[in-house]
Amino acid sequence: MKLEDAYPIIVTDRLAECREFYTRWLGFQVAFEASWFVYLQSAGDRPYGIAFMAGEHPSQPPGPETFGGKGVFLTLQVADASAEFARLSGGGAPIAYALHDEPWGQRRFALVDPSGTWVDVVQHIDPRPGFWDPYTT
Repeated sequence: MKLEDAYPIIVTDRLAECREFYTRWLGFQVAFEASWFVYLQSAGDRPYGIAFMAGEHPSQPPGPETFGGKGVFLTLQVADASAEFARLSGGGAPIAYALHDEPWGQRRFALVDPSGTWVDVVQHIDPRPGFWDPYTT
């Protein structure tokens, strides 16, 4: 299979709120929008996408129901999580998990978007010495 693109589509009844969240706080841009669908892309040389779809539209594949906020999270890897946390929290973004250095080697914080998706903002850092020893053979 030769992919041309890949992106998640989250079924939600909060399309406008999700569009506003990702464009306002995370720098995504609207690439396509209709009354039942919005596709957002990040800026930069390697654009990343995420889409939101109304559950009642007939083009929805069989099976996916409106997302309930459990079992999925989106990771946005950044160069400087501290700077992003300062920018977002200083601007009033809805922070769900404050900036924290994790022992396994991540500096991270999180937000929850209007669809209920946990948005994990991470920067890779050195792990605490010995943390990974019990997990390697």
